Amino acid sequence: MWTRFRLALTASIDLLLPPACLLCGGLLPTGHDAQTFCRDCLATMRPLTSAHCRCCAQPFPDTTSNHLCGICLQRPPPFSIVHAAGIYQGKLKEAIHKLKYRNRLALAKPLGQLLGKSIVAAGNGFAPDRIIPVPLHPRRLRQRGYNQALEVARPIAQQSGLLLDTTLLQRTRNTPQQQGLSATERRSNLRNAFTLTSRAPALRILLIDDVMTTGETVRECSRTLLAGGIDEVQVAVVGRA
Repeated sequence: MWTRFRLALTASIDLLLPPACLLCGGLLPTGHDAQTFCRDCLATMRPLTSAHCRCCAQPFPDTTSNHLCGICLQRPPPFSIVHAAGIYQGKLKEAIHKLKYRNRLALAKPLGQLLGKSIVAAGNGFAPDRIIPVPLHPRRLRQRGYNQALEVARPIAQQSGLLLDTTLLQRTRNTPQQQGLSATERRSNLRNAFTLTSRAPALRILLIDDVMTTGETVRECSRTLLAGGIDEVQVAVVGRA
């Protein structure tokens, strides 16, 4: 009886308030998950092809190779690999931008689910002990009101059953925005910006962020984690530029 009542109630709600795409506002098919994107928006969110750096996931133009990029060869990163839901373009870029700068927190769940699927699809046998989102400085967190990396990490933690750790890694320097800085300036800007609240046991960490451009943020976070006793860090980002 309860099941029939719940289905009838859901159908009534869908009739009066049909589910709409969280990004474009277009109507979704009846019975479709209301907290998601429509097929048209999803179709424009380009996944990474095989043509990318096998370590940092830097996309390569016009090639099918997955060798190491020049940056990873010159400066081997402290993380072991980067997972990405897609290329930071089009509708994916728009969704991340709205989440990050326009307080569209509802977009975090479908973006996190997209990222979670890409991690599972990688199938590299990595079994993290916990998930850590890239932290914001407390002052920046008060200004924005939320940490977009944490919001993206929540559905991944829920789906995987892994511990979501928001205390071990902290941002102790309120650095200027990375946007607009060169790679060298970004590196200098982030030096010693993060710290650990305690000496960590040998754990495997999945580090989550929304976007990766030069990779200096996740490099510095990973370096701090490894220096504090973490055994391995893999990175997962929604958009890879």
